[in-house]
Amino acid sequence: MGNSIKEAINIMKPKQLFNSILAVLFLFPLMGTFAQQAANSGSIEVITTFDYPGTGNLTLPQKINERGDVVGEFIDSNGVTRGFVRFSDGSFSDPIVDPNDTVGFTEGRGINNSRTIAGDYVISDGTLHSFFLSGSTFTEYDVPGTVQTNLLSINEPGDFTGGFDPDGSGVFQAFVSRGGTITSWSVPDALSTFAYEINNNKKLVVGYFIDAAGILHGYYRDAHGALHFPIDPSGSTATVLFGLNNRDWVVGRYADSLGATHGLFFVPPDRFFTFDYPGSTFTSLNGISSQGIICGRYVDASGIAHGFLARVRGTPPTTPAGPEMKAFTSPSRVTPLNTSPSAWGSATPAR
Repeated sequence: MGNSIKEAINIMKPKQLFNSILAVLFLFPLMGTFAQQAANSGSIEVITTFDYPGTGNLTLPQKINERGDVVGEFIDSNGVTRGFVRFSDGSFSDPIVDPNDTVGFTEGRGINNSRTIAGDYVISDGTLHSFFLSGSTFTEYDVPGTVQTNLLSINEPGDFTGGFDPDGSGVFQAFVSRGGTITSWSVPDALSTFAYEINNNKKLVVGYFIDAAGILHGYYRDAHGALHFPIDPSGSTATVLFGLNNRDWVVGRYADSLGATHGLFFVPPDRFFTFDYPGSTFTSLNGISSQGIICGRYVDASGIAHGFLARVRGTPPTTPAGPEMKAFTSPSRVTPLNTSPSAWGSATPAR
């Protein structure tokens, strides 16, 4: 009897092992299916909305750091523009005003984890200049030898990006400062080119350029210095790429032929997802952290701009963009900018 039991057990073990192998083989394709479904089931979800305190203020967030602090600007009922920080606890800074701002125009454009702010301001002759703000200390900044400088971001290593006008013609070239070394470029045949952000790992720079017809298009510059352009969703009449994170997730906005402006989520080299704030015909996604937290704005039916924070869940299902070109640094044509509100989104440069 004992030998019979042992033989039965020995026979069962291979059968159990065989059944286990079958179960695993059956499970593997299902796991692949579930993973694919999870990867394609992402979304962008609004966390909260916010307004800079005060009646009638327009709130325009620009960038977000890894701590959750948001830098931006607000426009009051008199049309005066001031910078601000919304801290991660929901409180706001006092209005940020550059000491040399003589016309009521100071913008907060970039912020890093040490809360160093990069921004710009306008003086009485109408030219645009920039600053860094650390604590309460302003440090004025212009790219050496230029007439106008527009700072647009600063990352954790202290690299920063923007655009500069070398001769006062109003034609801007994009630039990045890495370790104190400035590199500039222009998309070929562009009227102006702007660099809106470099990520912390320094793999990509994103921004936009204006073509010969005055149309805005997105572009990005890779780690090898190659420019990829134009970056446009299908049906776009104007595209701007504003921000990115270390996962190479890019955010921005685009306008369509019906006059609506949509937020966009872009995954290089050519995938898009459109996000519209519910009930609004104007949505802009301006900054994104590595945690997938987005800062942006929407405009309500009365024309008031409101800030919001949103969260990327999973990977939003994307659609392909049109074909792109590649090029290396090329000088921009010296041609006056198209300063119409339709070209700039009611701001110079886009915000």
